[in-house]
Amino acid sequence: MTSEELLQKVRKIEIKTHGLSKNIFAGEYHSQFKGRGMAFSEVREYQPGDDVRSIDWNVTARMNRPYIKVYEEERELTVMLLVDVSGSRNFGTVSQMKRDTMAEVAATLAFSTIENNDKVGVIFFSDQVEKFIPPKKGKSHVLHIIRELLSFEPEHRGTDINAALEFLTNAQKRRCTAFVISDLMDVQFDNVQSTKGRGVSPVVIASRKHDLNVIQIYDRRDAELPDVGLLKVKDPETGARVWTDTSLASVREAYAGAWRTQQEALETIYSKTGINHVSMRTDEDYVKALMRLFRN
Repeated sequence: MTSEELLQKVRKIEIKTHGLSKNIFAGEYHSQFKGRGMAFSEVREYQPGDDVRSIDWNVTARMNRPYIKVYEEERELTVMLLVDVSGSRNFGTVSQMKRDTMAEVAATLAFSTIENNDKVGVIFFSDQVEKFIPPKKGKSHVLHIIRELLSFEPEHRGTDINAALEFLTNAQKRRCTAFVISDLMDVQFDNVQSTKGRGVSPVVIASRKHDLNVIQIYDRRDAELPDVGLLKVKDPETGARVWTDTSLASVREAYAGAWRTQQEALETIYSKTGINHVSMRTDEDYVKALMRLFRN
């Protein structure tokens, strides 16, 4: 991708996602993810989506327009995006690849963050942490994040969500709101026990320390195989290739069954840890999915 092509893609995704975050998500983000701390900080003018219970009626009466009380935790909220850049994101059979949907979702969340004057950072991960962008405020910072979302190429192709969550816990000392954006093809993620055989797993630690949200983005062919006869398939993370006879109902059912088993395992860890989550296909409207996540 040339620098001019990248600039055009950045501009296109900026126009689309910035509009969504400003007109649709800002109120939901503000009301659902902005924490209310105990220490009063200041008052500011009321904005659409603010909790009416925070209105300072004395200041409102003096100024003749609504003002709300702002608390310290509200003012210092940090959002971290943990974005999966493993090989499996480079797959798509309908309108776009998983990596494209991941980029749009991450960009929408990033713009929603700065609309509320919060800080946003990113952790790109494969089977290790590939890149860390420390949280900052401002539009120029978000545009830098979008450029990285579109152009970053990892050194490794595997997946280890635990490594990303461990890094989050160590790098972000204060409580934050974190979004894991992944197709969740990592088998280690659905294990609440430590993968090293001791202690508590990284997902449990991260969910206790931070407000952890999981956004699963998958392709329809991750969940089911079409009946198209003999098909040569490749594992994008290991490079392994195998011939599969998709005309056999038993093969298609085994494939679909493996997907259902994986999803059930994920549901188990969500329920055990209290993680908020949503799943969306690349050919579905991610706006509706994100609204469900915000309202959960």
